[in-house]
Amino acid sequence: MSGQPPSSKRQQELQMQYSNYKNILQQLAQKIGDIEQESEEHKLVLETLQPLPTERTCFRLINGVLVERTVGDVVPALETTFEGLKKVLEGLVKDYKKKQEEMETWKTKNNIQVVSQ
Repeated sequence: MSGQPPSSKRQQELQMQYSNYKNILQQLAQKIGDIEQESEEHKLVLETLQPLPTERTCFRLINGVLVERTVGDVVPALETTFEGLKKVLEGLVKDYKKKQEEMETWKTKNNIQVVSQ
C-alpha cells in the first residue's frame, strides 16, 4: 500500500479476515483445552489403577454405559487411548502455532495494527 488508508470495502474485508483468524485460533485453543483435560483424567485413572491387582474388578464408562471389567482389561485400553490423546494434542498444538504464524504473516503483509486485543 502506498500510505493511503484502505477503502471502506477493503477495510471490512480485512476486519472479516482478522475476525476469522481470531475465531479459528479460539476454537483450536478450546479443543486443546478439552483434550488436555481428558488426557489428565486418563492419566489420573491410570495412576490409580497401576498398583491394583489385574484380576480386581473395576467399572468403565463406554459410550454412556457403565460396564464391569477387570483392571487387566481396562489398563491396556486406557493406555492406548491416552497415547492417542497425546498425539492428537501434539497435532492440535502444531496446527495452532502454524495458524498463529500465518496470522502474523498476514498482519505484516497487510500492515495490520491491532488497536485492542
